Amino acid sequence: MNYAIPLALAGSFCTATSSVCQRIGAKNSEATRVDLWLIFRLARRPIWLVGLASQILGFAFQVTALRYGALALVQPVFALELLLVFASMTIVGSRRVTRRDWLAAAAMTAGLGLLLLAASPSGGRAHAPASLWWLAGLISLAAVVTGLAIAFGLRRRSAASARRRAAVLGAVTGIAWGFVAAVIKEFSSHLGRGLGPIAGSWSLYVLIGAGAASLLLASHALAAGPLAASQPGFTILDPLTAGLLGLFLFGEHIQTAPLNLAAEAAALALLVGGATTLSHSRLLAAEDSGPAVRGDWDGLSADCSAAVGEDPTAAAADLAPESPKITAACG
Repeated sequence: MNYAIPLALAGSFCTATSSVCQRIGAKNSEATRVDLWLIFRLARRPIWLVGLASQILGFAFQVTALRYGALALVQPVFALELLLVFASMTIVGSRRVTRRDWLAAAAMTAGLGLLLLAASPSGGRAHAPASLWWLAGLISLAAVVTGLAIAFGLRRRSAASARRRAAVLGAVTGIAWGFVAAVIKEFSSHLGRGLGPIAGSWSLYVLIGAGAASLLLASHALAAGPLAASQPGFTILDPLTAGLLGLFLFGEHIQTAPLNLAAEAAALALLVGGATTLSHSRLLAAEDSGPAVRGDWDGLSADCSAAVGEDPTAAAADLAPESPKITAACG
């Protein structure tokens, strides 16, 4: 029996739960720059710790699944995370997930799964040369640094910029997670050989460092804006990066027959179409609109109280510039 798929399904459920819980915990902790102390502040919130525990459990399932199955088999299953997150948003979200949103998420999930299955990477080696690992690490690091520069260069205090920042940070985190998945594949080959070989493997220490960095990136992405903005980057770029690294590092081969190439092109079209549709979803504004409306109402309530206070003449003079808005709110 192949245990890889059920283990990957369990891991996908855990990572989806992690995203939802950590977004709830980080919702009011947006950082305008890379903040190394963000995780320590979030660790004071129980719901965020629940998400962290779920994420660790998801990684454990992923490590075990990769021991039984190829990277290209395990990672497409994790694409179901996007649909699971949307299912969670129907329960805890402030707005209903529409049929259009569901279709967009389903198209992205199906497109990713079809792409990796049509490519069907096979063969390869258990360990990659050190020179290739250095090159892969440097390229991944450059992509992350570039994404951070773009994300934190966006204009601040704008809902639209917050959503774009969340999307960019989600993409950066997906790339980092894809690199971590490749390291997990290397590390998983040492399991079952005893404590000595595991402790003596470089992959253990790279996994700890890269995993911690990925957790920090994910925390920034989830704190930056709506989950609907960051989650597609998590879900799509993670397996795509992992699949490309599987080809580059472990020498896996993809299928290039005409039928496979046609399926891969169709899969890419589904991915692009789903991403484009989701980028116009009302879910991207759902979390931004709530606090703003409450804030405006609180301010207007204070204005109304002042307007009907003991000194109406002074209140009228102070509030004259805002009188149209106050009239609408109070009357």
